Amino acid sequence: MKILVTGFDPFGSDKINPAIEAVKRLPATIKGAKIIKLEIPTVFNKSAQVVHQAIVKEQPDYVLNVGQAGGRSALTPERVAININDGRIPDNDGYQPLDEPIQPDGDTAYFTQLPIKAMAKAIRAAGLPAIVSNTAGTYVCNHIFYQVQYMRTKEFPKLKAGFIHIPFLPEQVITRPNQPSMALADIVKGLTAAIGAIVERDGQSDIKAVEGQNH
Repeated sequence: MKILVTGFDPFGSDKINPAIEAVKRLPATIKGAKIIKLEIPTVFNKSAQVVHQAIVKEQPDYVLNVGQAGGRSALTPERVAININDGRIPDNDGYQPLDEPIQPDGDTAYFTQLPIKAMAKAIRAAGLPAIVSNTAGTYVCNHIFYQVQYMRTKEFPKLKAGFIHIPFLPEQVITRPNQPSMALADIVKGLTAAIGAIVERDGQSDIKAVEGQNH
């Protein structure tokens, strides 16, 4: 089994992005699955081009995109990607789409194929906070999540894919009072546990567990 794991480069005012820093530190194999690591640009459309090239080259069984979610205190596997680009800030190429569809002929939304509840449970079993998230935002994180799902429908029907958000690193919150953070080693530990759950649930449906939210 091969799992393509991607992490974004730094964006906005930050000089570091915990996504790629954590991805680079993942083991080469997790529970027997080969981990293919890929840095992608925090750029609408270009990020999808880079991931598409990697899928064609590597032919992975799974794709897990990882992104930073400042303000979150837990690792959050994402349930759904929506067909909208609405940039709060410009991307790293200076592009800031507002209320634009990602794919005019794409579905309104796509659900992940990953066992997100099993992933959250595995992260908590590793001693770290995790909850299932029902919004991946409208920036480049949601964009790449949606684009890979769109690729599945058009080109790679056997591929299973999804997204997980991770918190800020401690050094990122020095000038952000009251913002939660997580040590890089813990993020790596949590991602490793989540990927382990993906491998263990291969060929099975997700577990039945309470992960719903009222708001």
